[in-house]
Amino acid sequence: MSREYFTRHNEPLDSDDLRKCQAVLDAICGASGIEPGSEEEDRVAASIIALYQQEVHDIDQLKHLVDAARRLDLSGHAKA
Repeated sequence: MSREYFTRHNEPLDSDDLRKCQAVLDAICGASGIEPGSEEEDRVAASIIALYQQEVHDIDQLKHLVDAARRLDLSGHAKA
């Protein structure tokens, strides 16, 4: 594979990356009352990692984007 097609998205997260993602996860779960080990926590964690791999590294921006995504309802109705 040509190096020009290899992006950060393809690289594994290092310990600093994981620390930042964990901080975002802890903040969102704490503020939203999401239980540790729950499916919702898994979904939030996956969203955080996906965004982080897409070059969203600012902790406040990650929190905002994940929180906004959690409030979306595919049926078109906002969650309370």
